[in-house]
Amino acid sequence: MRLSRTMVDQLAFTEINAQRIAVVENCFGASGQPLSAPGRVLVGEGILTKECRKKPKPRVFFLFSDILVYGNIVINKVRYNTQRILPLEDVTVEILPDSVDMRNRWMIKTTKKSFVISAASYSERKEWICHIEECIHQLLQKTGRQPSKEHAAPWIPDKATDICMRCTQTNFTMVNRRHHCRKCGFVVCHECSKHKFLIPAIKSKPVRVCSLCYRKLVSERIAIEEELKRHERQFHDAVPQYDPSSEDSDEDPDRQGAWPLNEDFYSSTWSAFHT
Repeated sequence: MRLSRTMVDQLAFTEINAQRIAVVENCFGASGQPLSAPGRVLVGEGILTKECRKKPKPRVFFLFSDILVYGNIVINKVRYNTQRILPLEDVTVEILPDSVDMRNRWMIKTTKKSFVISAASYSERKEWICHIEECIHQLLQKTGRQPSKEHAAPWIPDKATDICMRCTQTNFTMVNRRHHCRKCGFVVCHECSKHKFLIPAIKSKPVRVCSLCYRKLVSERIAIEEELKRHERQFHDAVPQYDPSSEDSDEDPDRQGAWPLNEDFYSSTWSAFHT
């Protein structure tokens, strides 16, 4: 069943909706952020398998009318931790083919983080995607925003490769650890990921990127800076230049309104003001 906008609005201020949200907040405890908000509705919840860098792991997911929340399961329906909140305005979903380890796969894509998850059945995946897309559609209609087009690359699992995906020479061992490029998601060695670059959409601090992405990002930054300089030069050339000789720097003592030379300013004006 798809939730219509009218149904969501009707549920928004009901006591049962407030109680359900309070239960979720309590499960995350003090480590989680408050989830109650005016007009927010808890649409559904369930356990999905998230493809992590080491291996697929179960995660609990909560779909609200404006956010998607997930976290680690400590005790199901009792205790969760490592809460993550994704604004639905920033979310896009994409159906993926089955892999050897995971069936009924799909991807959640955002500007900060993208990852692969799977449902227990085809019908469960369909329900999740339908509800998420409907919530996104209603939210974008309400806010007037356009769907997000830029998304972070998902991290390729560690086990997908035994060698660096950039230099293709370094074998991963206990000494040569795996690293992930935050821009492309590739598994790379230390030598191929020594650089960091500021990508505001992902994080407010510089993040690890591979050598290829670093060169591309630097080239893009240089191109943007050169374009800004070009626009500045065009603006400077279009503005008339200042000509000091055009100003009348000579004082004309005989011009109208000049203070008479035989008048005492302080005796006439100042004293008259205080009289």
